[in-house]
Amino acid sequence: MTRWVLWIGLLLASSAHALTAEQALAIARGETDARIEALGQAVAEGDDKTAAYLQALADEAVKIKETQLFVLRDDKVTDPVTGAALNLPDDAEDVMLNNRLRGELDTALAAMRLFSTDVQQRLQSAQALLKEPQAAQRALVEKALAAENDPAVRAVLQQALAAVDLSSPEAAQRRAAAQVLAASAQPDVLLLLNQQLAQEEDVSVKSALKIAIEQVKRGLQLGENLGTLFTGLSLGSILLLVALGLAITYGLMGVINMAHGELMMIGAYATYVVQGLFRSHLPGLFDYYLLAAVPVAFAASALVGALMERTILKHLYGRPLETLLATWGISLILMQAVRSLFGAQNVGVENPSWMSGSIQLMSNLQLPWNRVLIIGFAAAVLLGMSLLIAKTRLGLFVRGVTQNRPMASCMGINTARIDTYAFALGSGIAGLAGCALSQIGNVGPDLGQNYIVDAFMVVVLGGVGQLAGTVYAALGLGLVNKLLEGWTGAVLAKIAVLVFIIVFIQKRPQGIFAMKGRSAEA
Repeated sequence: MTRWVLWIGLLLASSAHALTAEQALAIARGETDARIEALGQAVAEGDDKTAAYLQALADEAVKIKETQLFVLRDDKVTDPVTGAALNLPDDAEDVMLNNRLRGELDTALAAMRLFSTDVQQRLQSAQALLKEPQAAQRALVEKALAAENDPAVRAVLQQALAAVDLSSPEAAQRRAAAQVLAASAQPDVLLLLNQQLAQEEDVSVKSALKIAIEQVKRGLQLGENLGTLFTGLSLGSILLLVALGLAITYGLMGVINMAHGELMMIGAYATYVVQGLFRSHLPGLFDYYLLAAVPVAFAASALVGALMERTILKHLYGRPLETLLATWGISLILMQAVRSLFGAQNVGVENPSWMSGSIQLMSNLQLPWNRVLIIGFAAAVLLGMSLLIAKTRLGLFVRGVTQNRPMASCMGINTARIDTYAFALGSGIAGLAGCALSQIGNVGPDLGQNYIVDAFMVVVLGGVGQLAGTVYAALGLGLVNKLLEGWTGAVLAKIAVLVFIIVFIQKRPQGIFAMKGRSAEA
């Protein structure tokens, strides 16, 4: 606490001046007391350059030779005062720090960041003060609050001030602090309130603390519920991508395609290959590799699917058991081929920078960018597929063959060619699913095995050949599965979903949406 008093006093009484070479050198060498005194003077007159130098010291990224200091950052060596580039001598030594100096540096940096020009740094510093409030910080927080213009930082500083007042000797101040903290739905605040409640003796303050704790819990529960819904929506979008292609192949031709998961795997490995090509030949455009990987994944899986249909499956129409065995054999061949080409171990597919990170909506609710973008990608694939089926000549032929194959053939439609196109389309969409899955999980030869059962459950539950049913089933299963996981655990949730589907199909064999057409009536 004495350190906080020292730094706060210096900051409150100071205005910013540039770091001097003498100050930088005095902090880096000499007796500990003299170095701490020089550190205090630098902080009192410090600016962003001072903060950068102190951070480099704390990170042990500073070396010294005689009177010259060297800061090592990002493979560059610079002077901490002028910023000029330097050559690092071989005999330059590390700046030595003992535990006392490290503690003084951390305290000084935390105090200085509150007045940084970087909003994010000020926010992080305010959040650190909120987590570990000390009475000596009050004047510092008040000064920072008076100078702060950013609404988000101001809100955290107000809560940090209330957290400091929570241990005030005045009961009225503690009660007011509890009322302010009640609006903060943060786990750290809940911990502070519970700690204060355990030692509080004033009845009115106890009542205020209990009310605040309940409000914070409600806020945290809201964040958890929204997080569960988002996770369910994310799982539903993945199931939708996985099942869309199967809805075409299974719905159009009645082919029980056990190799559908391996077609997804091909799309994922195509993404991996494109990533490698961009890393080797176009490193400056690496962040855009995924845009090139999407059509490549679609084309690779579509070509494999078309080859499967033309060479094997076209001879097995009307024999579902034979197609099941044939596609299962093909799935084994594809998995072994991938093991031979890429190895049995998982391969790494890196997210582009624009898919990294997350959106912070609440203190306990973060939405990862890769999940958010995959939900949007699934919606775009669904829209494109809907337009293709409903608005194009190919879609008209596909619908015609699905509803009544003999009549479509009598009208001059080449049903064999439509079968090939449709199977290639479904396989290509499986490749898109694999491309998306590569951004959220491991890519390996067994990738498709984790999703093939879920894909069939979605298609059967939604209604064979029914696009709308596939959408409802995928999103419904994703949400229900994640909601049940919170109550029963992952294993029991899977079992409950499976039992529900079995009972539902027993009562309604045609699924959520029944197929229309004379073939369905027959």
